[in-house]
Amino acid sequence: MAEGSARVAILMGSQSDWEVMKAAEQVLDELGIASDPRVISAHRTPDRLVRYLAGAEQTGIEVIIAGAGAAAHLAGVTAAHTLLPVLGVPIGSSDLKGLDALLSTVQMPGGIPVATFAIGKAGAKNAGLFAAAILARSDASVRSRLEKFREAQSAAVPERPY
Repeated sequence: MAEGSARVAILMGSQSDWEVMKAAEQVLDELGIASDPRVISAHRTPDRLVRYLAGAEQTGIEVIIAGAGAAAHLAGVTAAHTLLPVLGVPIGSSDLKGLDALLSTVQMPGGIPVATFAIGKAGAKNAGLFAAAILARSDASVRSRLEKFREAQSAAVPERPY
């Protein structure tokens, strides 16, 4: 999306995380919400993270989705540098299949909250939907699109198994 129009940042610790994190972008696109996906590692590019967060609100970012695997510090470090809501998505990129990332993301110390979602694509999709719900609190058009999304989702579930 065009820079300056994005309302949700989608941060990921490495390029390989895009396979999971694109689920957040897809649901946001479906709801007509611009996003700004970026590869920013809390460990390998900490200065890039601090620079991005310093200007995020001024460019229109209202919610941040942060996905990372293994030690998964991205969501926590992000939350420590901004007052924007941070939604953490653990990614199953290690031998522990994401359990390490889940525990790293969910076990934030009191005072620096990170909303934590399921490991993997379902978590990324739900983080996108949660970001939309946050925006819908003050944006009637997003609320209407989110309501329609939910109605269509419900209508797609058959009543009978045959």
